[in-house]
Amino acid sequence: MPNPTPTARPDLLATREGLRLGATSASAEMDRSEAIAASPACAHAFLRTRFELARREAEAAAARELPLSGLAVSIKDLFEEAGQPAAAGSVALRDATPARADAPAVARLRAAGAAVIGRTNMTEFAFSGVGVNPHFGTPANPADPAVARIPGGSSSGAAVSVAAGAAFIGLGSDTGGSIRIPAALCGIVGFKNTARLVPTAGAVPLSTTLDTVCAMTRSVRDAIVAHEILAARTVTRSHAPLSVYRLAVATTQMLDSADPTVARAFERAVRALRDAGAHVEEISLAQIKDLGSIQATGGFSAAESYAWHAGLLREKGEQYDPRVRQRIEKGAGMKAHEYITLTHARRAWIAEVEGALAGFDAVLSPTVPLVAPPIASVAPGVERDEEFFRVNALLLRNTSVTNMLDGCAISIPCQAAGELPVGLMLWHGALRDDTILNIALQAEAALAPITHP
Repeated sequence: MPNPTPTARPDLLATREGLRLGATSASAEMDRSEAIAASPACAHAFLRTRFELARREAEAAAARELPLSGLAVSIKDLFEEAGQPAAAGSVALRDATPARADAPAVARLRAAGAAVIGRTNMTEFAFSGVGVNPHFGTPANPADPAVARIPGGSSSGAAVSVAAGAAFIGLGSDTGGSIRIPAALCGIVGFKNTARLVPTAGAVPLSTTLDTVCAMTRSVRDAIVAHEILAARTVTRSHAPLSVYRLAVATTQMLDSADPTVARAFERAVRALRDAGAHVEEISLAQIKDLGSIQATGGFSAAESYAWHAGLLREKGEQYDPRVRQRIEKGAGMKAHEYITLTHARRAWIAEVEGALAGFDAVLSPTVPLVAPPIASVAPGVERDEEFFRVNALLLRNTSVTNMLDGCAISIPCQAAGELPVGLMLWHGALRDDTILNIALQAEAALAPITHP
């Protein structure tokens, strides 16, 4: 039977309060994180663990009363850590020169008292929303102990580390949905902030235009803590009820092809928000359909990743996951004038969408239109390539809209007990982060009778 709450472990803020009251200790919490990380629930989730060092970090953070209190945080293999190579889930970079310093995002987490327990598995070079890795294995989604299902990607191991309970924060990245997709499929929270708010330095790039550094957590309030640390800013909090917000449901395309579990959960979630007082209005948002023509020449990810990978492909192309290599090499054909046209078209598209959303505080949609399929259906192998790319396109369809919009979005669980995880996405344009987070707090509370009956 699917488990909609993969771990009963309290969230970061509840655990931090337990530490303050003496109900638990940094050592006990690290013991629990280590046991979970070594358990079958986290098989293939970590590429490397460092619990001996994490214990020292936990003790130091506890002594200084830092915000994260020495609690466990995982780092996606995309990010530089001093003394570690950032291999991005590949074997082509396994012998890369170790980083001299932490990426800014990693440094900010450490400065806030994170105890880094290890580097997490990911889709090679972050180029897929499925989460399959042929080099290091694919971590299974903790939500279903009966069937090995995909975790979503590209931040696959990060999601599993949080959903299984090994980490309180999973640092990852989101270029087309790589935080929100695995959060939705694994039944946790994933917040994609406005890209410019967190430095991307020290992370292997996929698309310099779309890459966003962000994190997954087990609650919205923890997502706010993680964002404030990563962005070095304070979220302006509002305790206004849902009745003060005007929400839109984007019916064009974003509701298409939803499987029965997702359709049922989304309809139920919208109804719960309405019952809680939110003003919800359906809009067509026809501009979403224009994205296909705007990106007809390959889009930013293919062009910008090829620019970064061209030399490495010539030297070590045979070591790439063939599915990843195929997508990167699509960028080789984009001409300079096509890239410039794409940039201008995106800017115009953003203006059109923001105009259509004027007056709304957030848009509601399913994070992804399907529940996690079995790993076996999309595992490496040419005979499964067609299904892999079909699933990948569906997983990325809704989430990538926000990246093209240069916006912000959060995925929160909305499934009922006994259902596979389903994500409810709340999103809007750039720098609406605080509003999205405040609405998400209220939405999480409104959905609690459904998600935690």
